[in-house]
Amino acid sequence: MTAFTNRVALVTGAASGLGRQLALQLSAEGAAIAALDLNADGLASLAGELAGRPIAWATGDVTNRDSLRAAVALLQERLGPVDLLVANAGIGRETNALDFRAADVEAQVAVNLIGVANSIEAVLPGMLQRRFGHLVAISSLASYHGLPKMGGYCASKAGVNALIEGLRLELKAYNIHTTIICPGWIRTPLTDNIGVAKPYIMEADYAARQIVAAIRQKRLFFAFPPPALWRVRLLRWLPAGLSDWMAARAARRFAKP
Repeated sequence: MTAFTNRVALVTGAASGLGRQLALQLSAEGAAIAALDLNADGLASLAGELAGRPIAWATGDVTNRDSLRAAVALLQERLGPVDLLVANAGIGRETNALDFRAADVEAQVAVNLIGVANSIEAVLPGMLQRRFGHLVAISSLASYHGLPKMGGYCASKAGVNALIEGLRLELKAYNIHTTIICPGWIRTPLTDNIGVAKPYIMEADYAARQIVAAIRQKRLFFAFPPPALWRVRLLRWLPAGLSDWMAARAARRFAKP
């Protein structure tokens, strides 16, 4: 038996990329997978890959509370109450200062932050009633500091951190754990949409193994990989002028030829 045996794990954004790898890894460790995404074909493919293991899937939009609530209710009817939420669904768009569009910021906040809040709302009442559960939010190292051409994405992920931190102490008394995951660049369809340098980029299956290990250990906060982590920590700690110089230097160093 593992920490996930006989547990129901709801993974949002499960049809592709990191979410799919997280679903595969959690299933391999004994979890029943409640997979949610907008991409029905990707979900059906995931279910086929996990044939013979407990899995149910439903299409749902994390930005639409009613749609999401209905999808989660359907999944819980099929598998049982959700024990573990992995709020992974996200999008990434460039936020270029020279062609700034508030709509790009709004779209990222809607999915990356409000989508997490909606996902929590769909499962938290049941966890409170049972006094048991685990909420995991996939944030990003981009949450540490605003980065050129990524302001909207950085803002959305910084909001995720603040949201989970705000819930953590209240939920502890109800035996509900929280985990914030801050990975660096991961090779997924999401990161393909952001045309900036991607140092220390990781493969999705490797990142999923690291994340599931952190979930298993019920870590409050997990950021990786180390080379990228210490750089963003410096950006946060240094005076603004120095952090700007460092960010600009890194952008030149890792720029595509």
